[in-house]
Amino acid sequence: MPSYQEFRQWGQQVLETEIGALQEITQYINEDFAQACQLILSCKGKVIVMGMGKSGHIANKIAATLASTGTPAFFVHPSEASHGDLGMISRDDVVLAISNSGSSSEILTLFPVMERVGVPVISMTGNSHSSMAKLAQIHLCIAVSKEACPLGLAPTSSTTATLAMGDALAVALLQAKGFTADDFALSHPGGALGKKLLLRVMDVAHTDKQLPLVTGETSISHALIEVSEKGLGMTGVIDESGALIGLFTDGDLRRTLDQRIDFHTTPIAQVMTKNPRVLDDNILAASALKVMEDCNINGLFIVENNKPIGALNMLDMLRAGVI
Repeated sequence: MPSYQEFRQWGQQVLETEIGALQEITQYINEDFAQACQLILSCKGKVIVMGMGKSGHIANKIAATLASTGTPAFFVHPSEASHGDLGMISRDDVVLAISNSGSSSEILTLFPVMERVGVPVISMTGNSHSSMAKLAQIHLCIAVSKEACPLGLAPTSSTTATLAMGDALAVALLQAKGFTADDFALSHPGGALGKKLLLRVMDVAHTDKQLPLVTGETSISHALIEVSEKGLGMTGVIDESGALIGLFTDGDLRRTLDQRIDFHTTPIAQVMTKNPRVLDDNILAASALKVMEDCNINGLFIVENNKPIGALNMLDMLRAGVI
């Protein structure tokens, strides 16, 4: 049984080899790369990404990255393309064909058909003299000197290099299109990422009768009842016009206890936090969370024209999946 030290050594060797591979392919961010970006940018259809075996898995991920960053794309399996799926490809599309050897027979079989249809092909291979490199309109080289596999057989450094080149394409196109965080959110509505990018404070906030509010003349004891009933650990304090003038929280309560004040007769305005930090109704919940974290506060009110329209706390953020 190998020792822990040997496992760590072997793992470190893999990472060092793959880091070296990434450094090698920086030379291929050249004029061919720029031409490939221009071709995809001018494409009226979609980018069709294809590859066999391990290259197919990488191609699938590259297609997903392109699609999620503003460049419509999908993966087509070369073997399936030969049996009908080639009908998915139109003359308005661009094909990105991936093969480390550049001699994938399943992909090469499709070249005459794509030429006849008039679909431009960008090949991504580790061999600039391969058939795929020569037949494609544009070739992106991803050649690396060695695989991280000690046998030199399992695709490791080469697939890492391919994936990185795909990321370089996707991000360069993202910047060329002026793709924004809002655009990104529209293609990621689900999960934690979607919530951080799409969820706004009013989607999370307590509103209307759920809002804990008292007037400045309300006694501390009655204000505490409002805090308890609404369950947010705080209450807003409003004036006669309904404008928010203060906030009373659990922290204010602890400070008030030290003052030996009569809770039944003292108005809440005397012990509240004046001019509390508030939120606009159009900001993201993730931005509100950052305010809470930066200011070390647990709850916030949302105001419109100085009047409270919503309130939320850290627990609401947790329930909504923002945290």
